[in-house]
Amino acid sequence: MKLHPAALVFTFMVIGALCTAPFSQAESPKPKKHPGFERGVVQVGDEAPNFMLRDLTGNVMSLSQLRGKVVLLNFWATWCGPCRVEMPAMEQLYRTLPRKEFEILAVSTDPQGTAVTRPFQREMGLTFPILHDSEYRVGLTYGARTIPITFMVDRRGIVRQKIFGARDWDSPEARDLIHELMKS
Repeated sequence: MKLHPAALVFTFMVIGALCTAPFSQAESPKPKKHPGFERGVVQVGDEAPNFMLRDLTGNVMSLSQLRGKVVLLNFWATWCGPCRVEMPAMEQLYRTLPRKEFEILAVSTDPQGTAVTRPFQREMGLTFPILHDSEYRVGLTYGARTIPITFMVDRRGIVRQKIFGARDWDSPEARDLIHELMKS
């Protein structure tokens, strides 16, 4: 029996709903190349696997094109309550940090794609890029077994934080983390 990716995500989200991670910077002395995505779980210190996904207008974006910027890579879905809660704070953060140094990529795991994300984006007034991973291939590559889950990627493309659950991205702790990453 093959489960639909959204059902799999929901199952893992329910199981891991109480997981939390602190806003502390975890550094790895030497970045590890992610070995061809074989492990299926990205760890702090790994090179963030590149991907190419379409945004709301159909344009293809890749993680590698953002090298040189700090990237907040967030996996989410419109049906996920905690995801909906953290989006306004992500938007506030996005509006206040310089585009030349910081980017948000919100990767939607909704199987319906733009049919549900476009109205959501308009309703919430979101201006950061929303990408679509309708088949959940990139999410599984990253080992995103629960949503929301966020990977903080430094300027060199190395994962510096893996944060489970919703966060107040406009909080002093979140801003401190991002400013620290922008310094390096």
